[in-house]
Amino acid sequence: MRLDWGQGHRLAVALPLVPRIKTGRGAQSQAFEAWSSLMVEAGQAAEGHSAIFFMEGGGVARQMRLSEFGAFLDGYVGLTDLAETDVHAVLVNLGPDLGITSLVFFRIWFDDEGRADTHWNVPVESLAGKGAKGPDLGAGPIRLVCRSQCPDPDYASELWDPDMTPGSNHFQAIRKAVEANSLRFRKAEPAEEDIPTLKATPVAPEQDESGNRARVAQLLREQRLRIKTLQGAHREAMAELQREHRLEMQALRGQLTDLEQKHERLRIANEQIKQRLSRRNEQYLALQDKLADDDSQGRDDANAGAETVLLREQLERKQRELELREERIQSLESENRDLQQQEPAEGSLLEQLRDQAVFLVAYHPGVGHITLPYGELDTYFANPVAYAAERCGLNEPAYRQWLAHYEHPVCNHVDESGEACAEPILRITQPADFRAGGDDRCEQHQAR
Repeated sequence: MRLDWGQGHRLAVALPLVPRIKTGRGAQSQAFEAWSSLMVEAGQAAEGHSAIFFMEGGGVARQMRLSEFGAFLDGYVGLTDLAETDVHAVLVNLGPDLGITSLVFFRIWFDDEGRADTHWNVPVESLAGKGAKGPDLGAGPIRLVCRSQCPDPDYASELWDPDMTPGSNHFQAIRKAVEANSLRFRKAEPAEEDIPTLKATPVAPEQDESGNRARVAQLLREQRLRIKTLQGAHREAMAELQREHRLEMQALRGQLTDLEQKHERLRIANEQIKQRLSRRNEQYLALQDKLADDDSQGRDDANAGAETVLLREQLERKQRELELREERIQSLESENRDLQQQEPAEGSLLEQLRDQAVFLVAYHPGVGHITLPYGELDTYFANPVAYAAERCGLNEPAYRQWLAHYEHPVCNHVDESGEACAEPILRITQPADFRAGGDDRCEQHQAR
């Protein structure tokens, strides 16, 4: 009789043959009870046992029966001490005499609540039946499934290789844990039979040689397994070193790029400082020559006259700007009145904009983003620069002078030969703060 339990769990029970008894009803009942008891005892002795060992370091950290592990997989129970941990576990299948028959070394992740990964679907019990021969742990060569010895390559990444180095041998740790029997598995007792005794006979040399070959073959299998596990550990270590090397190289390349950029910025700044120092030196020498030639009174008169001329020019410019602004205001007011009274053409884009209450947004330096109502669209499109200048509180020529300085901040001084200075200067970001003839000149030509 075979019973299915869960995925991949099967319970095999051998039913003994019971002779038919021709007796009365009471005797039949006693015979049935004896048969049932014998069937249960035989099933318990033949089914074997399965357990899950959680490994930590070189020993067994936790043990549980396979049925308990199924509860963890179903999410009914969690282990808070294993939260966010990649656990190295082992499926241990035991025979009726508690001898180890197969081992499957697998990995499973526990989330932040200590619950097993819901996507974990490694068929460890099915793999256990397909494993190749492994070391002899007391009940003959076991069936072994690990990363380097996996019957199905699709699941190799979910497995791990045991450590076989002396002092941290996982096989020995598992064997000791099974012998301790902390899970209290029931060990089948051997049936007592009358077996005739035979006298000891000398072992034939052929049998002794066959036993030696078997031991050598077992030793070779163990050594091959150890070589595979060491090769797997070496590959993992090399992959980790290569990953760390790549990350370190990327970080170093980033640092090198930053250093190169910083060096280039420092080089440019150093050249600019050298040029400024050279010009300052020339200005200083020229000033000394000028001071040596002119007396103190002459310098004062010249400075006073220059300041008077400059102030007169600034006053005249301001008056012209006021006149132009008044004329522009009057013109804009007239245009505004006309535009407000003018109706857009039927079916035109302007009519749709007006009906849908759509606003346009324009951007101009010094003003930023400007929201254009429907009533001011014609004014804006007629002269966008003048519209932006008005928003800045300037007339159009003054705004255009500042805009030319903002877009290309260089010295506009032109010498007698008609050559412009074109020395980079500090940009004035606000139109109202700009002073034509001063802010668009370098330090050398401002002093003159």
